[in-house]
Order: sequence, then structure tokens, then C-alpha cells
Amino acid sequence: MMTNRFQTALLAGAAALALAGAAHADDAFQPKAKGTIMLNVRMTDVSPDAGNSVMTAAGADTGLKANVSDSYVPTIGLTYFFTDNLAAELIAGTSDHSVKAVGGTTNVKIYDTWVLPPVLSLQYHFAPKAKFSPYVGAGVNYMIFYGGSNKNGFTTKLKDGAGTALQAGFDYALQGKWSLNLDVKKVFFNTKATINGGALTSSVDLDPWVVSAGVGYKF
Repeated sequence: MMTNRFQTALLAGAAALALAGAAHADDAFQPKAKGTIMLNVRMTDVSPDAGNSVMTAAGADTGLKANVSDSYVPTIGLTYFFTDNLAAELIAGTSDHSVKAVGGTTNVKIYDTWVLPPVLSLQYHFAPKAKFSPYVGAGVNYMIFYGGSNKNGFTTKLKDGAGTALQAGFDYALQGKWSLNLDVKKVFFNTKATINGGALTSSVDLDPWVVSAGVGYKF
């Protein structure tokens, strides 16, 4: 599923770039520069890679795996440029996910939860004066689980905590202060799931891919 959504995001970004290039080839644009503040509004696919074993309190493998669903949500990113090339971005949004125990003929939902996963990254922007300006970044995040709802007789707790993130993307300048943006992040985060008061546990490597496409505006 992640591969299909990743390909869809790339194709959508490429199509938008082609149309934008044709429509705005001769229009003036504002380049990236020291002191610039950029706001990106994006649609984002949050796709966890979870698949860890569910264990008993005694440490025995139940044969089940913890599965966490994708979520497609709006997000925002606020970037400040310390120099023409060096910037920091704070990404914020909230996503909802279902947690299931799967294995063999078992596929049962045990928990629904919302996640607030802000990411703060330090970025390097290549070619800040060009229309097409790729960038890379690295940073930290903090996962906050809230609004949880237990399902099918299970009680589940997920532990909040900090993680790290890698980032790559590009901006394509349009007319004036507007731009298009495609952004991909890999977040590394592990949480502990405690089920039915500890009768079952799982050390869950969420490690989501966060794939986004949207528009930006420079202040």
C-alpha cells in the first residue's frame, strides 16, 4: 500500500510541476533567501512500518503481529531561513490510526488512536535562487498518542516518546511568493504497547514514511 501511495504522490507532483512550468515559465518569482519564512500546506500520507510480535507477559511469542493502519491527513510546515541555504522547519499535523493484531486467520482491531507527531528538522536547500530547489534535512520528533478508543474487549496503552527523522524534498517556485512542494520523511520511533494490563505486550517500531505534496508561500 505504501508503494502505491508513494508512486501516486510522485506522479501527482510531477504532473503539477509540468503544468506549473508551462503556465508560469516567464513569471517572476521570489527566491529563497536569508530571513525568509515559508509556510507549506500539504496533504500527507502517514504510513507506519509496524509489524512487531505480540508477546505474553512471560515472554512467549503469540504468533500475532501488531499492525498499524495508514492515515491521509492535512499538515503544515513552517520554515525559517538562517541563510540562503540553511533553514529549520517545524512540521505539525495529527493523524488517526487503527491498531490490529494479525496472524494466521486472526485479524482483530484492538485500538483506535490519534497521534500528534511534530517534527523539527534542520535543512540544507540546494540552489535557493533557482525555481527548482531540492533540499535534505534531519531532525527530531515527539509522538503523542491521544483520544484512544479500545476495541473488541481489549484495553491498550501506547507510550509517548521521542524519535528521529530524515527528510528530502523539493520546492518549485511559481509566480511571486507561491511554490509547489513535494516532501518525504522517514521517522524512526519505537513505542511500547501494553494490552490488557500487561497480559500482552509489543515493542512496536512505528517508523512511518510521511509523504506529502502541497503548496508553499513565502513571507
